[in-house]
Amino acid sequence: MNKLTAYEIGRIVVRSPTWVGDAVMSVPALRELQRLLPAAHITVAAPPGTSDIFTHADFVNDVIVTEPKFLPSVRRLRAGKFDLALLFQNSFKSAFVPFAARVHFRIGYDTERRGPLLTAAIPVPPWKNERHESFYYLNLVAELERLVFGSDKIANAEPRFDLSVSDARKEQARQFLRDNGLPADKPLAILCPGSVNSRAKRWPAERYAELSDRLIEAGMNVALIGSPAELEVSQQVIAHTKLRPTLLTGKTSVAEAVALISVADLLITNDTGPAHIGAALGTPTLVIFGPTNPLTTYPFSPNAKMIREPPDCAPCMLRDCPIDHRCMTAISPAQVFAEATSLVQRRSVQISG
Repeated sequence: MNKLTAYEIGRIVVRSPTWVGDAVMSVPALRELQRLLPAAHITVAAPPGTSDIFTHADFVNDVIVTEPKFLPSVRRLRAGKFDLALLFQNSFKSAFVPFAARVHFRIGYDTERRGPLLTAAIPVPPWKNERHESFYYLNLVAELERLVFGSDKIANAEPRFDLSVSDARKEQARQFLRDNGLPADKPLAILCPGSVNSRAKRWPAERYAELSDRLIEAGMNVALIGSPAELEVSQQVIAHTKLRPTLLTGKTSVAEAVALISVADLLITNDTGPAHIGAALGTPTLVIFGPTNPLTTYPFSPNAKMIREPPDCAPCMLRDCPIDHRCMTAISPAQVFAEATSLVQRRSVQISG
């Protein structure tokens, strides 16, 4: 691997993390990769849905949707004639595919016994559970920098998270809101009460309902978003409301949800993908934390904030709470509403100033 030079890296495929939030947290690494090798053609390979995060991104050249089956995945990479595979995904399969596709250089973490499949198997850093997840991906690009240039600048780089949404996509989002009965004469609050991969992450539906009522009473439009798998949670929220919010859960692609969040005045969500989307877009974002590690997945933005009341058992990282969900029930709707109002007011001052 120490013979690799920048001149040999014409085409790069980057295997994105699987989950939407993790994909957003890989954006700083992709930006540094583009800066490090500006002449290279960078392709992101990502699962369906997650690939939407990179729609029209200015830091990649191409996006391909990963195949669920092994042989089609191998053929796809082989056809791309890639010189380098950079693996943000930790699975054995994500390393086996470029190995079988004969991608010449393959860099990733030495996880799931896949080290022999990599030309550079990077040890998982000892700080993995103590720093923001974005540094985990940045570290791989820093290792590439050391291997190619012998320099060490990226290791100290400050993550640059910003995602951009075109004016055309924003206008489509506004039209979608109008078509769903949400005129632009009121500020928009988006709530994301679900979580696909963890029930323990979910703030109770009845509390989201009370929060929604408070926001509507304060003069805001409120919309619920999420994937089709989160529809039941959103319906539970609506069942507890006095003033009905607009149900958009399951009605948008990830790309459309990104555009909606970009035109919102406020986003309130559990620790899930939209939290990182909102932070990257600069939308005022309030994230309700319970069982997860705030050191690694906090929203990385001056316009975002965590709200948490951790008991002794947090963070437990469990997907289901075995006791009474006290990390979430300790957080009241009044507390979230006050923090949300403060975020919106602070953003208004920043814009007017």
